[in-house]
Amino acid sequence: MYLQKIDLKKKYALVTGAGKGLGRACSIALAEAGANVIALSRTQSDLNKLEKDIKKIRGKIIKIECDVMNYQDLKEKLNKIKIIDILVNNAGTNIPEPFENIKQSSMNYLVDLNLKAAFNVAQIVVKKMLKNKKRACSIINMSSQLGHVGMAGRNIYNMTKFGIEGLTKGMGVELAKKGIRVNSVAPTFVETPMVKKFFKNKAFKNLALRNIPMGKAASESDVATTVCFLASSASSMITGTSIIIDGGWTAQ
Repeated sequence: MYLQKIDLKKKYALVTGAGKGLGRACSIALAEAGANVIALSRTQSDLNKLEKDIKKIRGKIIKIECDVMNYQDLKEKLNKIKIIDILVNNAGTNIPEPFENIKQSSMNYLVDLNLKAAFNVAQIVVKKMLKNKKRACSIINMSSQLGHVGMAGRNIYNMTKFGIEGLTKGMGVELAKKGIRVNSVAPTFVETPMVKKFFKNKAFKNLALRNIPMGKAASESDVATTVCFLASSASSMITGTSIIIDGGWTAQ
């Protein structure tokens, strides 16, 4: 047999920012692939909705209400989890502003959430993964096409996502011999609640779609399916790289 299936049965998958958007989509897809989902979100009501959706497909879920920027709370709650085989390091956001008008508060918030918190989550999880040496592990960092190319009005987001790409490569190289693969997924604009909010600006929506040769935004399923592939043994020789899901944006 040459075709490997995406089978995540008996795997434990932690997803940060699991309550909304891509985090929610990835959580459901991982459950569909058989994983036990450990869903982390700062909003309990979002976790409760996710739990209902996962139970509809007879999936298993552990809910953790936590803000990833609260390091002590994060560490305490994750240390209570015995096994983590998969990490989808997803929590993040964007605050578009012209470069000359970027507020210090915006910069600090995006760096703290998109970069520092992602690092902290990864470090806590890696220590746990290393204690379970016989289990093959995979980390998927949520990046962006804007971790590969620049875009006006999104300088701090660019900075944090380029940082995520650098972190991914460094971790991928260092952890390869320890049984932990590390990759990123880098989507273009995806049909999430956050992007739909940005797309209310018709001029911006037209600009974004013109830059995508395929002429459309990505779906949550496009990203979640790629995440499941990277989480599985089907991608066992892939580490330290980025899968760009951008409809051709960065190929131009």
